[in-house]
Amino acid sequence: MSGYILAIDQGTTSSRAIVFDGAMKIVAQGQQEFPQIYPASGWVEHDPEDIWNSVVATVKTALRKAKLKAGDITAIGITNQRETAIIWDRATGKPIHNAIVWQDRRTAPLCQKLKKKGLEPKFSRRTGLLLDPYFAGTKFAWLLDHVKGARKRAAKGELAAGTIDTFLIWRLTGGRKHLTEATNASRTLLYDIGRNEWDEELLKILDVPLNILPQVKDCADDFGVTDRALFGAEIPILGVAGDQQAATIGQACFKPGMMKSTYGTGCFALLNTGAEMVRSKNRLLTTIAYRLKGRTTYALEGSIFVAGAAVQWLRDGMKMIGHASESGKLAAKADPAQAVYLVPAFVGLGAPHWDADARGAVFGLTRNSGPAELARAALESVAFQTRDLLDAMRKDWKGSARTVLRVDGGMVASDWTMQRLADILDAPVDRPEILETTALGAAWLAGSKAGAWPNATDFAKSWALERRFQPAMDAKTRSARIKGWKDAVRRTKSVC
Repeated sequence: MSGYILAIDQGTTSSRAIVFDGAMKIVAQGQQEFPQIYPASGWVEHDPEDIWNSVVATVKTALRKAKLKAGDITAIGITNQRETAIIWDRATGKPIHNAIVWQDRRTAPLCQKLKKKGLEPKFSRRTGLLLDPYFAGTKFAWLLDHVKGARKRAAKGELAAGTIDTFLIWRLTGGRKHLTEATNASRTLLYDIGRNEWDEELLKILDVPLNILPQVKDCADDFGVTDRALFGAEIPILGVAGDQQAATIGQACFKPGMMKSTYGTGCFALLNTGAEMVRSKNRLLTTIAYRLKGRTTYALEGSIFVAGAAVQWLRDGMKMIGHASESGKLAAKADPAQAVYLVPAFVGLGAPHWDADARGAVFGLTRNSGPAELARAALESVAFQTRDLLDAMRKDWKGSARTVLRVDGGMVASDWTMQRLADILDAPVDRPEILETTALGAAWLAGSKAGAWPNATDFAKSWALERRFQPAMDAKTRSARIKGWKDAVRRTKSVC
């Protein structure tokens, strides 16, 4: 075996394909953005064909840049935007509707209805999740209810459903495999994470038939081979994980107490709790970190809906910057005497607040406030939201008391942002040499399954620190800033 591994990283705004060599170094990559669709306020969709075409194109680009053929690739690993739901025709592979994206809030009324019936504890106990539009299960229900004839077709066995990983596996294998794995399944509101199986009672409550759902496998497993017609040769698909779990693996957070936070469109912090399924009392999520060789490792997760999206808002909505990389330099120019807060609840508030109806707000503006102050507020909002998550994790699990945060994602390239994160957290923040940790995690799953890459212990030894950011803000300033943030969140929730 060559040791070359191809990672498909299918994200919210773009798809990427990255070729890693046998030394786990990046050889080449391709990336392609695709359109975001906003049919109504709070609704977010993707055209599944855009996703598929971008994946195929980026794979071909990565192979061409690496000067490799499909036959040179030992295995493929897939990582994907989680909770995004698709239903398609089994015969043609054609989706019956656009994909409903994880950010979409259209199923909030259904979630509220279920909460009023007192069903949230049942869902939470079995799935580790809360009743929120974020998760895929209510999206499947919406598609079945609102696409003409969908329920009848599902009853006849004509339809297949899944998250993005499942759709890609179906397409890559020419419709031969309808599969997912434990981490993606655990984000559907339909999967019992203790028993590791689809929950028939929860399926009945949401009226989602079991026959449309995929088989659930380990993260490192046999997911079939690609159709020869796609890339010129069959390539085994041997690893799959949702993006945040893949980043956890890529950051080598294999030991209980290790924590990573990914700063992309949103921010997602996962704390490894080992074999212990910690039940959060502070509105965090209990989720599957990974399942390998039939053994499940759990995590506490905090999900922030808007992180890098706040910088995109500065760029595209407010036209204050021309490129996301300019945000840190602009924030550094802000007047330190002004306490401006942005609560970026553009699509509601995630953990630990879970307020689907909250909307973004800015507090503390003065006549002297300008682009620099808003840029600082946008970047600081990410630090404050992470602090909220870490505080909740420390209350839920004693093992997180002295956690060092490993970070990845597009935002971590900004030194200013990472320093402010360390300041607000009052904890060290470690930025690794390899920032493509999500793709690396997917690649490791496939490479280790193929026997071409090292085991978890040796893989963890290869993790390398690029820079550690130590907190430098004095305690009084930190306390005042955190108090101001909490007040801003309270005001946002009370007025929406």
